[in-house]
Amino acid sequence: MGKQEQVKPPHYIQLLNISDPQLIGILIGILVILITTVLILLWRRKKHARRGVLLTGLCDAGKTLIYTRLLHNKFVQTHTSVKENVGDYENNGSSLKIVDIPGHERLRGKFFDEYKTAARGIMYVVDSNTVQKEIRDVAEYLYTLLSDAVVAKNSPPFLIVCNKQDQTMAKGSNVIRSLLEKEMNVLRTTKASQLESTNEIANNNTFLGKQDKEFEFDHLYPIKVDFVETCATKVDDENKSELEALEKWLFQIA
Repeated sequence: MGKQEQVKPPHYIQLLNISDPQLIGILIGILVILITTVLILLWRRKKHARRGVLLTGLCDAGKTLIYTRLLHNKFVQTHTSVKENVGDYENNGSSLKIVDIPGHERLRGKFFDEYKTAARGIMYVVDSNTVQKEIRDVAEYLYTLLSDAVVAKNSPPFLIVCNKQDQTMAKGSNVIRSLLEKEMNVLRTTKASQLESTNEIANNNTFLGKQDKEFEFDHLYPIKVDFVETCATKVDDENKSELEALEKWLFQIA
């Protein structure tokens, strides 16, 4: 029986000396570059798929006026919205889709659920003039947004917009932050007790903050929460508004 003839690899394979450390390093480098490029492209595609900024808050907080000032630079008399307002916002070459969510309790959940998966950022507008007497409702709606399962998964940045700073009794952003943190701490304890007593697993059952710690917005990582003070109304005869800090935040997340 004849000796079996050894099959030689193709000529171009023989040219590659895979035992050469330098060649192995080059191949690994190329592979890393390819993987990194694919990951960057996927990340950019995902980022641009979520280009919405949701304008949320209770009724009469000034959301629709902020919307018209941002998109149309107009001062108009507004009324309680019964449907969403949607428009493209351009800022130094970047584009975002601003969605003004109605603040009415019976409507806001429906519209938020419709747009939350596309949210790159969420603005929560607070009436700085009435926040102290409405703190329970203000905090409860904010708690609902922050503990939403989709929000927890995507971790969009939040901006607490302390609006109506032109009013005499308006509270500053530091005061509003403190009021909200205290109320959110109470709400967190109450909601945790309700879940334990009913043994229910709800959609909005994400624990906010750190266990065994007083609630702080800084503990919500990876969700980043910032505060700004604004006034969407006319502040002088030239029809100017104080929305610079808000627009800066929009530019940062675009």
